[in-house]
Amino acid sequence: QVQLVESGGGLVQAGGSLRLSCVASGRTFSMNGMGWFRQAPGKEREFVAAISRNGLRIVYADSVKGRFTVSRSNTKNTVYLQMNSLKPQDTAVYYCAARSSVLVATAPTDYDYWGQGTQVTVSS
Repeated sequence: QVQLVESGGGLVQAGGSLRLSCVASGRTFSMNGMGWFRQAPGKEREFVAAISRNGLRIVYADSVKGRFTVSRSNTKNTVYLQMNSLKPQDTAVYYCAARSSVLVATAPTDYDYWGQGTQVTVSS
């Protein structure tokens, strides 16, 4: 089992920045690809960003490309999501996810473990 705990969410004005962190514990050797997803009220969970185990393969949703940056520290078992130029439409609960495959993936069903989520609210 892998446990994931997100932190760093909060309330920020439009144009501001936040940095989310996700710390993994448990059987972290089985944690390869990592992803960030978000879910706004009344909407389906959507892909935000994904990073491979070695950090060489990164994928972003078009809606966040150029504004968000995903990174990881395998020595700290932590993945980060730096969010800049935030917009009100970025408001959502942000989830960290881990998968056993070495490949990156963009579908929620491709991930095996999920955190509880952290709320991000962007005011206009």
